[in-house]
Amino acid sequence: MELDRTRIVDENFIKRVLAQDFPVAKSKTLPVDVQLDKESFLELFDSQLITRHVDILARKLREQQQGFYTIASSGHEGNAAIAKVFKKDDIAFLHYRSGAFMVQRAKKCPDIDIIYDQILSLVASSDDPISAGRHKVFGSVPLFIPPQTSTIASHLPKAFGCALSLIYAKSLKDHDFTMLPTDSVVLCSFGDASLNHSTAQGALNASQWIANAQLPLPIVWICEDNGFGISVPPPSEWIEKTCNNRKGIEYIQCDGRNLADVYLASQRAQHLARIKHKPVFLHMKTVRLLGHAGSDIESQYRKQADIDKSEFDDPLLHSARMIYENKWLTCEEIIKLYEARRTKVQESSKRAVLAPKLRSASEVMSSIVPPRRDKSSIIISSSQTYDSTKRTMAQCLNLALNDILIQYPQAVLFGEDVGKKGGVYRITAGLQEKFSAKRVFDTLLDEQTILGTAIGFAHNGFLPIPEIQFLAYLHNACDQIRGEASTLSFFSKGQFTNPMVVRIPSFAYQKGIGGHFHNENSIAFLREIPGLIIICPSTAKDAALLLRQAVALAYQEQRVVIFLEPIALYMTKDLYQDGDGLACQVYPESSKKIDVGEFGIEGEENSDIVIISYGNGMHLSRQAAYLLKNKHQIAVKLIDLRMLAPLNTNGLRQELEGKSKVIIVDECRKTGSISEQIITWMVEELSPLPQIQRVTAEDSFIPLGKAWEYILPSKEKIIASVLAIRRN
Repeated sequence: MELDRTRIVDENFIKRVLAQDFPVAKSKTLPVDVQLDKESFLELFDSQLITRHVDILARKLREQQQGFYTIASSGHEGNAAIAKVFKKDDIAFLHYRSGAFMVQRAKKCPDIDIIYDQILSLVASSDDPISAGRHKVFGSVPLFIPPQTSTIASHLPKAFGCALSLIYAKSLKDHDFTMLPTDSVVLCSFGDASLNHSTAQGALNASQWIANAQLPLPIVWICEDNGFGISVPPPSEWIEKTCNNRKGIEYIQCDGRNLADVYLASQRAQHLARIKHKPVFLHMKTVRLLGHAGSDIESQYRKQADIDKSEFDDPLLHSARMIYENKWLTCEEIIKLYEARRTKVQESSKRAVLAPKLRSASEVMSSIVPPRRDKSSIIISSSQTYDSTKRTMAQCLNLALNDILIQYPQAVLFGEDVGKKGGVYRITAGLQEKFSAKRVFDTLLDEQTILGTAIGFAHNGFLPIPEIQFLAYLHNACDQIRGEASTLSFFSKGQFTNPMVVRIPSFAYQKGIGGHFHNENSIAFLREIPGLIIICPSTAKDAALLLRQAVALAYQEQRVVIFLEPIALYMTKDLYQDGDGLACQVYPESSKKIDVGEFGIEGEENSDIVIISYGNGMHLSRQAAYLLKNKHQIAVKLIDLRMLAPLNTNGLRQELEGKSKVIIVDECRKTGSISEQIITWMVEELSPLPQIQRVTAEDSFIPLGKAWEYILPSKEKIIASVLAIRRN
């Protein structure tokens, strides 16, 4: 059995066209029916030919160990017609088989050499204009195509959010921060297998939710249905059965092998999305050629007769048939055009394989952190006058959000119950009433949709501040941060960014209320994400200052920031003893700020004993330091980390200089906690190495009731650790 299907598909196209051995039309739509003249049809056919030859080249480059990506668009080339119908500035989040769409849209920008650019991406060249060799992606700034990696439906939530942002942008007057025209449509393509992912279902559900609320949503969901998820076929007519009757979403089916049929369906979809502002599900049925990827041997799971049938149903053969039947070109002229495109691709390849590659870790990592905006573009805050009343952390956060919404007209605040209710802990109380439901709004109870909405809003120039109701809830949707938001700058050479601040009520010490799902004390899954900033306050005043800093970082440096708010400290009024009211503080003036990475230093600077902590651990450490000084006459120095990622190790080095005893109080679990990182750094970098002890939570989930006291750090445990290290 012949395994080189790439060669067979290539040769069969030539043989069958010359023999006029064309596949029978599956749909009746003709070019004349949709006003596709010779010039327009041949333009689309040209995009199909380019895409096919790039696919063929990709396999050859892989065999020659010069290329690194072999997932082909072959069989999906009908999506070129979608690109022709929609505008260049209709932002498109593309499936990894949407190569012909990419080629066709590039024709709207004559300066782009799309063949050369695609090959640069195949060979991982640092000259690749979108990712600079970090991945083979479809992406382009001038073509309004953010890069997408080989994700499984994870881009659908942000496409939904971007479409929603278009509607919100229309309702905001006197603004100039949005990036997309107000009449834009959002396009999002994906495979039929991806539709089964919960992320896809959540995005489609959100679309229905919006539509059934009688709200507009200009988005076209493009399902490129080739009938396979790698090796697994779906049940018969699975897409039709599950998507044809989704209330609120207009369903349109077309034959992806017939350019005219795709063109007609795309025109209908555009009218419904752009003019009627309705979400559309465009179901493009097609075939998959060349297997899932270069390493895929289809004969292991498909009958040879079925493989042959798909290859004979090649969309390029269908297009060639239409060209021949319309007498636009002879069969010989079609093959001449086919070979001309092969030559062009090969010529471009000769240059591309010689293009430079990434040569160092610093080059690879240079785009993890987005570029800074011009400082002059920062909007100056409106002056606010607050009295000297001492407030809780919750109250200070509320005032900070109030100021942020005034200072940044592009800021939007949203999440579960944040609107009328003001959040579970009333942090956002009164903000919707003051700033309107267009800037402070409730969402569905779906964390993937919430974070995807944030990414989509950021793509359109907004500054989103989503709230995830509890830290444990983020586990349901972490890939929206890890695989989408935090990778965008990396895979686009800093050309695309999605700045945001994700607020999360976090950690434990809720006096046994809620159990582990409302008392999560692990952030290891966040700390491992490159480029992510993680901030955690431990005082009321710091909460306001750090939240304002977080938003400034998102705005000015285009960063993705996680803001962890210790739930247990929200309403805390007392610090050392009942009734002292010392945990309440005066809300800081707008001129006050905390510099990036600046620690909170307290206690006795000259003490030989240092306690490093954050959040609830810092609150407990203050209590322990108070008792140590008053009962044991032991003074300690306290370091509040505040910013947990990136860790300010240079600052730590200075603060620990000359100190011989260090205790790290970490409310997260012993395994995977930041205390491990700090100790590793100390062992590797500090000489002489001080004595080190840890006070951490146990490697356990948080139980209900008072049993949490056995699991988490306490002031008593901190005091015992200080006394023990002092004796040694």
